[in-house]
Amino acid sequence: MNTSLFLAFALMLVLEGLLPFLAPSAWRETFRRLIQLTDGQIRFIGLTSMLAGIILLMVFR
Repeated sequence: MNTSLFLAFALMLVLEGLLPFLAPSAWRETFRRLIQLTDGQIRFIGLTSMLAGIILLMVFR
């Protein structure tokens, strides 16, 4: 179980690093837009992301 958790974390880091590596200006612009969102909008994005992840885990498990 620990190995799977560490592998998932490592994969997350790789995926998170792709956009800043491949398109730093787009990454920077994304954060500029993110700063302009309200807390509620950011929470909704986070909730949607978590639900999508849970659904994907259920589908591929």
